[in-house]
Parts: sequence; C-alpha cells; structure tokens
Amino acid sequence: MAKSKINSFEFQPGRIIARKYTIERLLGAGWEGEVYLVIERTTGIERTAKFFFPERNIKDRSLKFYARKLHKLRKCPIVIQYSTQDTITYRRTPISFLVSEFVEGELLTEYLNRQPGKRLHPFQAIHLLYALAKGIECIHSTNEYHGDLHMDNIIVQKVGLDYNLKLLDMIHWQEPRASNIRGDVMDLIRIFYDALGGKKYYAKQPPEIKAICCGLKHSLALKKFNSAGKLRQYLENMKWDN
Repeated sequence: MAKSKINSFEFQPGRIIARKYTIERLLGAGWEGEVYLVIERTTGIERTAKFFFPERNIKDRSLKFYARKLHKLRKCPIVIQYSTQDTITYRRTPISFLVSEFVEGELLTEYLNRQPGKRLHPFQAIHLLYALAKGIECIHSTNEYHGDLHMDNIIVQKVGLDYNLKLLDMIHWQEPRASNIRGDVMDLIRIFYDALGGKKYYAKQPPEIKAICCGLKHSLALKKFNSAGKLRQYLENMKWDN
C-alpha cells in the first residue's frame, strides 16, 4: 500500500521530538516543510526546528543544502546560525529536521503594519535599506545569494539608528551566478519601494528616494547598483537637498 503524502505534521505543544526537544509552537509553514519553536531539553535553550516534508527533501538534498549554506554564511550577522540536524519517524516515514538558533522579533510585514499609514518615513526606509544592503553584501561576498527576499522573509529584531535584521528561507534551485546577485539587488529596491508605501505614494517621494528606486526599472537600477555593495556605498555617500 502506497504511503500517503505528508503535507502537515501538526505537532502539538509538549510533544517530545528525538528525545532531545520539546515542541513549543508552530512558527510557520512553507512548500518544503514546517518550522517550530522547540526547547532543547538538556539546556532549556530555545531553538528553531525545520521539519522537511519527505517529498520535498529527497535523499535529504534540501536539508543538506540549508545546513551547508548556513554554515558557509555563518560569519554574516544577518543570517540565522545553523546548529545541527536530526531524524525522527513520523507515520512510519523518516523525517529529517534542521535545528538552528531561535531569533526573536517580528516579520517586516508585521512591523510595517504597526507604523502610521503602514509605511516608513523616507529616513527610516533609508536605514532599513542600508541594513539590508550590508547584510546581503556579506552574503554576496561569499559568492552566495538569497534568491527569495521579501517582507515575510525578514525578521526585525531591533529598530533604532540601525535596524538589526535576520533573513529566513533561501532559494536553492540554481548555482550562484550574476543574475542571482542582480535579482537580490532588485528585491532590495522593491522592499524599499514597498516600505515607503509603494505606487500610491511614489510620485510625492523626494528626488533622493526616486534616485534609488529608479521607478523599479531594472535597467536603470542595475546600471547604478549592480551589487549590494554598490548600493551600500551609494547610501553611505548620498546627499539630500533639504
């Protein structure tokens, strides 16, 4: 008899996993699996555990990708730190999961929804973009990329003179190449544009903002910022007329 496809684990709070972790709550779900907040039983330390649906993790390829990529990017402060991996049996099926640090904070979407008008002032948005550009520059410097930057993949931990951010899931369908780097840059600009209120408010934005967004025209934006590092340098040296 064929095994039924697993598309949800529905682990309940208090469940013991692999004799090492206690389930606290579900943090999120996606195409590859589900992410839970767990407690390491021997230390009481909070961790994040991503459980992969077996159909999305053939021969542990997805898990191995994430583990190796997080390890490679371990010196980039914007990247969540990998801890270990393990396996359990669920419905007589081996299920692999990846354990990483638990990051407190809120999704950028949630943060923006709490702001007046659900958008940022231009100076706030510049600080947000600068923090993102620095973080992505570190990733690019390792010849890697994110590939799936959007507001629900960014955790805001701290807001002040600088934003303290962490990134979530990364795409792994392709080997790193120039188009991936450019794609990350355009995603940064799009996040910046949307954080300012998007199309509804764009016409009234100051020239300095429009000089960054370039009307979301890829050819114009990428001519100025062909990497996250170029965007970061531009922000460090930009001047305001008033």
